[in-house]
Amino acid sequence: MSATTLFEKIWAAHQVQALPGDRAALVIDRMTLHELSGGYALRDMRVAGETPRLRVDQIFAVADHAISTAPDRGRHDSLTKTGSEMIASLEKSCVDLGYRYASPDDVAHGIVHVSGPEQGFILPGITHVCGDSHTCTVGAFGALAFAVGSSEVATVLRRGALIVQRPGTLRMTLSGNLADGVVSKDVALRILAEHGMKLALGYVIEFTGEVVSAMSMEARMTLCNMAAEMGTRYALIAPDETTFDYLRKVVPATPEIMDAAIANWRALRSDPDAAFDGEISLDVGTLAPQVTWGTSPMHAIAVNAVVPHPDSYAAPSDHAMATKALAYMQLQPGQALADITIDAAFIGSCTNSRISDLRAAASILKGRKIATGVRAMCTPGSMQVRAQAEAEGIAAVFRDAGFEWRKSGCSNCAGREGPIWQDMRVISSTNRNFENRQGPRTRTHLASPATVAASAIAGRIADPREFMPEAS
Repeated sequence: MSATTLFEKIWAAHQVQALPGDRAALVIDRMTLHELSGGYALRDMRVAGETPRLRVDQIFAVADHAISTAPDRGRHDSLTKTGSEMIASLEKSCVDLGYRYASPDDVAHGIVHVSGPEQGFILPGITHVCGDSHTCTVGAFGALAFAVGSSEVATVLRRGALIVQRPGTLRMTLSGNLADGVVSKDVALRILAEHGMKLALGYVIEFTGEVVSAMSMEARMTLCNMAAEMGTRYALIAPDETTFDYLRKVVPATPEIMDAAIANWRALRSDPDAAFDGEISLDVGTLAPQVTWGTSPMHAIAVNAVVPHPDSYAAPSDHAMATKALAYMQLQPGQALADITIDAAFIGSCTNSRISDLRAAASILKGRKIATGVRAMCTPGSMQVRAQAEAEGIAAVFRDAGFEWRKSGCSNCAGREGPIWQDMRVISSTNRNFENRQGPRTRTHLASPATVAASAIAGRIADPREFMPEAS
């Protein structure tokens, strides 16, 4: 029997039929639904009197995209009439069809890619889809998880399967030991800076190496989340003892059942001599905290560096993008990141809003205040994270520092809270910094939660290492 990759093992286990053009019909094991892509698909089936093929245990639904995170709105609802209608439609359909729906103030509510894993819904070796581009986040568990469009959501509901184009395989090996103050978000931004946003286009990317092995599950989810910015629908990390320890805490199963499942999951890894279509290695042992300067996640540099000149980009398209980015971001080549003042700071999103992210930011904020004139906001990734942060005193640290402490949801990752940052410069723990992403003419700098916290205190882009407790 020939050696195979982790991806090939999962693909083969779910392929129902091979099709021309290197496509296949794949069985889909589980799906998360949110109000933007899931509510209407369920509604149309309910109105038509159709019964979805997926069982109750195969669906987890939550309203996260359109929902307001404002803590003083009473009912956790949307800021817009359309958003509220989407949320109501998703809730009614789930109730009528018997699917699990995490109501907005339930502890299980949150951003799909945060609350799903917390609820034990994501397992190694499964196929998993969601109508969101960052579904690859949960590939950190060794699941073949990928984004689908609204029509594909409906197809999965009706058929329990989907026709998928088979991707190539790309292995990214990360070596070295991360320095203090450097986290998986920095690793992802460095990968993008060195290899660009088309790095994994047409491929499933498997992250491996000593750096990945040392990461927590939450850090792995951040890395896989950012794979969406590398041009792929798919990211994978082989499950290991870190994965199994996490799952033992969240999966509602007896120890005996978990032990049996784990025994099977141990085989979910690429064989030592498996061949990949592409191989990339990166040593991140000397990496510093990263911050973006432009309008692409690939525009990342060390926090203590200067804004590059467009001429440093060899490809004409990258040169043109850099030139345009400088104009939009209102920056000059050679300008030090540390001299760039900010108007706002945001910690949240499916990338960096888990409890470990909030702990890291709180360690910087504790006993300090954000700079005068800076508006800072934190939206925990789930109501469970929010409750845990409240219990640990983290919420009090954020509030005392001057951050708005909000409810859970996608929030201002994509300007969902309205144009509150219009024309402002924001440092953000999110995954995208495209023009107008966080609001009209908002200029976004991507960074880790600790870097966001440090910058909020300084009132400018700041190195988190200067604010770490041991540096005080």
